[in-house]
Amino acid sequence: MTRRRGVGSITRYRTTAGERWRWQLRVPIDPENADAGTRQAGQAGYATMKAADAGLQDARRKLREHVRVTAAGAPTVGAFAAQWLDGLRLEASTIQGYTRIVRNHVVPQLGATRLDRLTSSRLSTHYRFLEREGRRDGKHWGEPLSANTVNKVHVVIGALLDAAIEDGLISVNVARKRRTVQAPTSKQVRTQRPEVATWSAAELAAFLAWDRDVYRDDLYSLWHAIAYTGMRRSEALALRWGDVDIVHGRISVRRAADTARAREVKTTKTGGGRAIDIDPATVAVLRAYKALRGQVHLPHAHADAFAFGNMSGELRAPNEISRRWVYRVATAQRAGIDVPRLTLKGLRHTHATLLLEAGTHAKVVQERLGHADISTTMNIYSHVTPTMQRSAADRFAELLR
Repeated sequence: MTRRRGVGSITRYRTTAGERWRWQLRVPIDPENADAGTRQAGQAGYATMKAADAGLQDARRKLREHVRVTAAGAPTVGAFAAQWLDGLRLEASTIQGYTRIVRNHVVPQLGATRLDRLTSSRLSTHYRFLEREGRRDGKHWGEPLSANTVNKVHVVIGALLDAAIEDGLISVNVARKRRTVQAPTSKQVRTQRPEVATWSAAELAAFLAWDRDVYRDDLYSLWHAIAYTGMRRSEALALRWGDVDIVHGRISVRRAADTARAREVKTTKTGGGRAIDIDPATVAVLRAYKALRGQVHLPHAHADAFAFGNMSGELRAPNEISRRWVYRVATAQRAGIDVPRLTLKGLRHTHATLLLEAGTHAKVVQERLGHADISTTMNIYSHVTPTMQRSAADRFAELLR
């Protein structure tokens, strides 16, 4: 038996399998509270004294780095993930997304693994599994996950392990070992990104005319506003009449409907507001719609009322509005309106694409859409670049002529 006063001990013992060694060390009960005292921690089963000494030295190193050393070891990935999610202070929709990723793509395969036994090679194997058969939604169960989704899983695991380091449970974030982990690259994510679906100007005009004159849609003003401004659906739904300047033809985007919490609003995606100029036709549409809302119930036309609220004046749910849009498009197709299938987000894409094709500067489009950086705008609408290049070449030649 070898003892080291104040720095732990190494002890020899006998088993039916032969001689074995263990190390023991006094560690703080609570690393954040020196007055909480100490307790005994250790590990047994080493075949040699040298191996036990190496384990002791590793434990001492971890202790110096304020890592908790316990007889049971660090918690599992699943247990810590639940605790980590409960402590996050982010937008409800962001936490909802993280929770879905942890539930579907982390816990099933990695949940039972202890944090201190999770390796970079294990993570790499997990990502390859997700790329082959990681989908966990109904009709597509077992199909490959996109590079973008696998990258999101990687980001969540990296943040989770960063928190484990801060809590003193591990000393290294294995997700940061890029050579071994090999998460999807930005290039792979861009390559797999689906093409942006949009309507032509003629298709958009045909649909809106049918929706207004034939279908007589009570939501026509909402579709028109999104198409003519490029607002996100949640931003349009959170508009109040006080945000609509009918006199000067301008909309102030200040908030967005929360997709994770019913009937509640949050800040915009970029955290700031913006102003969007609107044309006279859109001003006329909004003026008429405001008057109609006031006829239904006068408070619905007050400055603090939601412009596109429901019949009770409450904030509409974004997902409900998306379903209604899909139904309208399908109904228009059955009625003979020659338009391809398009999501509500595609209406926003259509606004941007038509502006860029018309020669509008990308910076102006960025401001209207509310992108934080112009590179985001150009990356999303790179499909318009060939048209812009041709227009630029023609304009330059015309200058010389």
